[in-house]
Amino acid sequence: MKFVIQRVDQACVSVDQKLVGTIKKGFVVLVGVCDTDTYEIADKMIHKLLHLRIFSDEDGKTNLDLKSVNGELLIISQFTLYADCRKGNRPSFTNAGKPEFANELYEYILQKCAQEVSHVAHGCFGAHMDVSLTNSGPFTVILDSEEICRA
Repeated sequence: MKFVIQRVDQACVSVDQKLVGTIKKGFVVLVGVCDTDTYEIADKMIHKLLHLRIFSDEDGKTNLDLKSVNGELLIISQFTLYADCRKGNRPSFTNAGKPEFANELYEYILQKCAQEVSHVAHGCFGAHMDVSLTNSGPFTVILDSEEICRA
């Protein structure tokens, strides 16, 4: 499982030119799932996401987590995080999770995050989406379960 996390001042996602999700200060999280992922892996990734201290405190140090700043989440499914670009110029996506399984884990992630965060917006699984955001910093962090679950 991979999460690409961007600290944002605001963000939104549209499908077919219709706004489906919007947040203020918080994280945009792009979520990639592979077939070897599990609910246990998802739980570890969610815990790490929700406790990342990447918001600035009163001294300008990155000491605050999402809850400390009443941050919001915009979670977007993105199978292209598993693109394999080693051969040729067209990426292969065979490492991405099968859609039914990936959607099941994506929905699980949304549900678990909503239990911890007051506002969780999301895109539409499998749809072509337009995502707009103001990255604060810019500040982008990549979480990979291959690293998180080994630690």
